[in-house]
Amino acid sequence: MSSPVQSFSPPEPKGFRGYLRLWVTLVAVLVADQASKAWILSHVESGTYVEPIPVINGFFYFVNVSNSGAAWGMFSNYTGLLALLGFVALAGIYFFRRQLELRKPLLQYTFGMLCGGILGNLIDRQLHGRVVDFLDFHLPGYRYPAFNVADSGITVGVILYLLYSFRDSWPGRRKAVQATSALDGTPKSSSSSVS
Repeated sequence: MSSPVQSFSPPEPKGFRGYLRLWVTLVAVLVADQASKAWILSHVESGTYVEPIPVINGFFYFVNVSNSGAAWGMFSNYTGLLALLGFVALAGIYFFRRQLELRKPLLQYTFGMLCGGILGNLIDRQLHGRVVDFLDFHLPGYRYPAFNVADSGITVGVILYLLYSFRDSWPGRRKAVQATSALDGTPKSSSSSVS
């Protein structure tokens, strides 16, 4: 009679090293955000769309506009409240890191982007009392509101987390989970248990 082979997995690193992917992603987003904003502040006239720098004519420009609100100018002139919400979000992510499963590599990248974006905009609110937006896209018949690298990190992080949250409903995922459960002897679902 053969016994199943158990795979050896080394212990997970603890402390800072246990979240290394998160920290590297956070720092990369934060540095890219702050460096790009510093360049915009020194090269593009402030507070106007009048003299944009074309990157791709008719589609993509660099501008320098202020945003005292959240994304797309919502909650303008609530800088203090938005900064407080940013601190609360970062504290919540820290205190609930186990429940959020932040040891998983994909979630470390996800929350690294999210936290880097939150920090980037928090720094702007503290230094300038506003957020610097500079990425300006023109779509046919529509001009997308200007945004920045931090906004991109937050948006991509939220989208990845939502996709991850709904992973069990992905096509084929449920069958794979059931097949794995059958191999390791765990029940396929609660409905299979006898009451």
